[in-house]
Amino acid sequence: MMDSLPDAIVNYILSYNNNARDVAVCNCVSKRWKDSMPYIRSLYFPRSSFDNHTGQEHPDNIVWKMISSIVQLEELVVYTPFSGAGLALWLSHAGSSLRHLELRMDNLVENQTCNEGPSKLDCINAAKNLESLKLWGVLMTHPPRWDAFQKLWNLEIVGARMEDPALSAALRACPNLTNLLLLGCEGVISVSIDLPHLQQCKLDFYGLGNCSLSLTSPKIEILEVQGCSWIRVCESNCLKNLSIANNAGRVYMVDFGKLEALEFLSIRGVQWCWDAISNMLKWASEVKHLYMKVEFTGDYEALQPFPEIDFVEFFNNHPKLQKFDIHGAMFAALCQKNSLKHVDSGFVIPCLEDVVVAVRSPLNAEQKMSTLESFLRYGKNLKRMVIKILQMKSSHSSADDFFDEVYRFSRMNDDIVRIE
Repeated sequence: MMDSLPDAIVNYILSYNNNARDVAVCNCVSKRWKDSMPYIRSLYFPRSSFDNHTGQEHPDNIVWKMISSIVQLEELVVYTPFSGAGLALWLSHAGSSLRHLELRMDNLVENQTCNEGPSKLDCINAAKNLESLKLWGVLMTHPPRWDAFQKLWNLEIVGARMEDPALSAALRACPNLTNLLLLGCEGVISVSIDLPHLQQCKLDFYGLGNCSLSLTSPKIEILEVQGCSWIRVCESNCLKNLSIANNAGRVYMVDFGKLEALEFLSIRGVQWCWDAISNMLKWASEVKHLYMKVEFTGDYEALQPFPEIDFVEFFNNHPKLQKFDIHGAMFAALCQKNSLKHVDSGFVIPCLEDVVVAVRSPLNAEQKMSTLESFLRYGKNLKRMVIKILQMKSSHSSADDFFDEVYRFSRMNDDIVRIE
């Protein structure tokens, strides 16, 4: 069927072939198919591209021959190992037409001296018209020699060792980013991001969990932060989705101001200062989905339980809440003996539809059962309640008694309640 098609149609069809192995095979089929090579728009070199390579020619040169045969390459993805000299050669030919570049750098242990030529990071500067740049396994201890990438809207760096000045310089060279992802990055101490067009940002820092973050992006809508102890977001009027976690350290301070557009809030970690938790709950009064999994509070080394949180006051302050995921500490704080003593006859939880409760202790069993019942009593629109019984630390018979009560509660309300 391909033989009966005009050359233009054949070239158009084969131009969508992007896997390097497939392109090489097509070139061997016929001269007619080989003539379609200049019209390819995208090239992808998987990690295993040269695993069985036995020829004398260096893989860098093989990649170069393929790239140099293409008139206007728009996308280049290279996971196979390459050298800085090879990358410089490729981008000298295709840099002006490239829109998307994705590289597995593999230079985390690189010890390159200035006399060895440009680094892999510096070579990227030749691709002036990039719109998306994704880098894996990056060593960024020195500021990259980049001019401004005016068209770059997406920057993703995964698995990196970097220092603050280098990261700051890289971000300054990308003034028009709308999407930023830094995942699995270590060595960062203080991060300052000032990007006026940024809409989505995901930051994941390895280490002691003591980084500080300052973000100035008035259009930010989605923000995920892992590994920071101090967080300041200067303008958050457009923020709809916010997730803050710190698995290794403590969260001491958060500064957001009113989060009027916020629909989803997730706060996670071993320890948060109570001021940080209470401020987040106060600012997120319009939130629709709240996920809380913080184990302890306390300002310094001592781990403290949550103070009592009034059940009625909490839901009055979050009238739009539709889904509530609560772990043990927050649930225990809502279950204090004074929380449900004075409930106005007109009190309802107007929008709540979905509750997920994780329970890990049988202590205060009576108050906990009363709180679970209150979700049903006052949540007039509640459609689902999931109770997750985590591994109880107590071996006392009270754990069995509590589980029996929860099981009886679920059986009586089996149209809404289930146990996991």
